[in-house]
Amino acid sequence: MISNTRTSLLRGWSAVCRCQHRNHQFRTSSSSSSLFPGSDSSSAGLVLQSDSTDVYQNLALEDWIDTNVDLQKLSIMLLWRNQPAVVIGRHQNPWTECNLPAMRMAGIPLARRRSGGGTVFHDLGNLNLTFFTSKKAYDRKRNLKVITEALRRVRPGLNVQATDRFDIILNGCYKISGTASRLSRRSSYHHCTLLHSADRSALATLLRPSCSGIHSNATPSIPSPVTNLLDHAPTLQLGELLDALVHQYNAEFGFSSAPSLINPADKSMFPGLSKTVTELQSWEWRFGKTPKFSVQTLLELTDDQYSAHTSAQLHMEVKNGLIESSKLDVPTDWVPQQFSSELSAVLVGERFCPHRAAAALTALLRSETREHQGRLHNLCDAVLSVMG
Repeated sequence: MISNTRTSLLRGWSAVCRCQHRNHQFRTSSSSSSLFPGSDSSSAGLVLQSDSTDVYQNLALEDWIDTNVDLQKLSIMLLWRNQPAVVIGRHQNPWTECNLPAMRMAGIPLARRRSGGGTVFHDLGNLNLTFFTSKKAYDRKRNLKVITEALRRVRPGLNVQATDRFDIILNGCYKISGTASRLSRRSSYHHCTLLHSADRSALATLLRPSCSGIHSNATPSIPSPVTNLLDHAPTLQLGELLDALVHQYNAEFGFSSAPSLINPADKSMFPGLSKTVTELQSWEWRFGKTPKFSVQTLLELTDDQYSAHTSAQLHMEVKNGLIESSKLDVPTDWVPQQFSSELSAVLVGERFCPHRAAAALTALLRSETREHQGRLHNLCDAVLSVMG
């Protein structure tokens, strides 16, 4: 179901860009120095639109702008969309936030962003906006005002308002935009989602825990009922919405910027960005940056050959995504205690990941006699299922 929806969503940024060409003259540039010129004015603004739909490229583009552009002199609004992906906050636990097995089956990547906040599902029906300013000029309320006023401009009948938590809700209850931010010593960026026509069934399927029994101080997401703008304004096209956002950004901050279409993969324009992409794609960043957590859960075990069943207790401590300690209590009449101890020991130091742990367990199983093979395989499968 997710795969079919994904195919239908891949209509691409280019169609929107063609639509906008009728209303805007896109700026192009051969180098980052000409795209981001220095300015002596504190009122210089720029509107950028990424033509990439790769989540890692677009997140890396945010980092690149924050690091390389003088945001004391230039404010920027970046517009971007991604092919289906799940994006967690910097301080979140992916095993508690998303359905990792379902994501693997659907080929949907996991990304961890630099900012805090909760987990979101991205696809081409979700528009992302990032507002870059100096730290002094950081103002989430004004940024959200750009969005709410743009929506009122294109569809006056829409009842939209920003909340104290810096979300945007429709009709007093449905969330259409979430928000997160990152503040550095001198610069800041505030990014938010805007649900135009996202796949809400995929969102519901993917944004659920992979396993139970995790105890952690990681930042939890706060579930909210969501809706798409298209459900309430069926004729609202994405190109029309983009035009309104550009107009309102310029009006709110006194700018007169036409959109500039950019390609994050252009190494001459964004030198060093590809290195950040590689970092964001790495297991060490996506999973290894998870705050320390423990797992305490009950494993249900079965032996189909003898129609028998029992339960076992699993306790693990996980730090930097690696299993720091493991204890498995299995009834001794089910499997020999020696195996339970060996299984626990072989997992220590491994990634909390079913693929890496499976390799270690497979080697252990080969050394065991055939007498308990069925139950041993069942036990190993139960342990691996905890890891998503």
